Amino acid sequence: MFGLNEIQKEIVRRRDMRDVFTFTIDPADAKDFDDALSFAVVEDEEQSSNDIKQPQTISNPIYQIGVHIADVSFYVRPGTKIDDEAYQRGTSVYLVDRVLPMLPEELCNDKCSLRPNEDKLCMSVIFTMNADAQVLKYKICRTVIRSNARLNYDQAQDIICANQTGETLSRENRGESISWVSAEQEEAIKVLHTLATKLRAERIANGALTIEQDEMRFRLEEHGNPTEIYFERPNEAHHLIEEFMLLANKTVAKAVGSGRPFVYRVHDVPDSEKLEEVKKFKRQCAMTAKMRHHEVSEDAVRRAIDMLTIRAQAKAVYSTYNIGHYGLAFSHYTHFTSPIRRYPDLMVHRLVEKYILTGKKETMTREELEEKCEHCSAREQEATQAERDSIKLYQAMWMKDHIDEVLEGFITGITDFGFFVQLEESRCEGLVHMMTIEHPEDYVLGDKVTVKVVRVDINRAQIDFELA
Repeated sequence: MFGLNEIQKEIVRRRDMRDVFTFTIDPADAKDFDDALSFAVVEDEEQSSNDIKQPQTISNPIYQIGVHIADVSFYVRPGTKIDDEAYQRGTSVYLVDRVLPMLPEELCNDKCSLRPNEDKLCMSVIFTMNADAQVLKYKICRTVIRSNARLNYDQAQDIICANQTGETLSRENRGESISWVSAEQEEAIKVLHTLATKLRAERIANGALTIEQDEMRFRLEEHGNPTEIYFERPNEAHHLIEEFMLLANKTVAKAVGSGRPFVYRVHDVPDSEKLEEVKKFKRQCAMTAKMRHHEVSEDAVRRAIDMLTIRAQAKAVYSTYNIGHYGLAFSHYTHFTSPIRRYPDLMVHRLVEKYILTGKKETMTREELEEKCEHCSAREQEATQAERDSIKLYQAMWMKDHIDEVLEGFITGITDFGFFVQLEESRCEGLVHMMTIEHPEDYVLGDKVTVKVVRVDINRAQIDFELA
């Protein structure tokens, strides 16, 4: 591991951003903070970060916004054992009861994590933007930052909501979660939310997909058994971080240009036949809603449509062949913002150092780089499947305590061997076998049904229902 003297020498060589207001927004239970935002108001785009003005003195403000990403590449060098192990893993894996990190905890939770009030090495994209969220210029550089605050998404959302309702967030009307927030933090969140909203609107206008799904979460007791299922839906604070990470990823991909081997995140156009099936299903749902006397859940139908739309999409993968990103409506896109948990981002940081920061040539051939991209794509898909299997396992563990209960749900899938029902409250999904259905032709996707939990196989993570 690198000594303090070497890190201090590296700090001197970098752009010093420690005096610029900087903060992180992450889940409340996060331990590794791999991205941070800095915010300042400058008089015009020609001025540097040293010419920061108070927001109230600027009639047409220009903003300097830094997207700062933990510089894992400084600590993890090619050819080392740590690098070899990180490459083999390819990604961190987030299971219900644990995280299997790509990097040793000393790195991901300590050395590289952008914790408050600590000097940290970063690879940064610093944007100069106007109030219309237009990027006037940008600079990609190595920096040293010192985060002033660590916010979680709920705290950031509270600030956004207070701004939207016109509250001043005085000490008297602050919620408990943001009682300590400074005026500087309030101003930064307010402006960044406004800019992110404009960036998001532009993406959607350009054709980006905006399917959002609730994330199922579990509360576990000390022995690891689930005691509660709850759901987290992306809010405006999530969108704030998302839009600036997308902007940084897109900017880096475009900055590298073409003609040089690079790691792109690509997403091909969807399967036309599957898309036609989605359109057909939408038409059927509209007709069924008019004709049937059964109660149909609009929410269940929406989730079914979203799932069919997702299944119609091609898988996003890593590749040296840039075909653009259909889902985001970007011509150039890469993964730059999470090198603590994704190996492709670490590869991108190394390529950015060579192509943009030092002008060195990449010695790896395109074929060799493409092989690494394919490996990382495969590891990502394996990790995704492991995470889904983990959720199914804990759903089964949860339902084990509900055998013989009668519950409300909605039909979310129909097959030759039965139909799947998602329970209304817990959203656990189980199968009603065809042999137990007296008139299967009477049921369609989205129908509200009452089912009884009859069997749970934890080893197979399978839940069986019968119509009640």
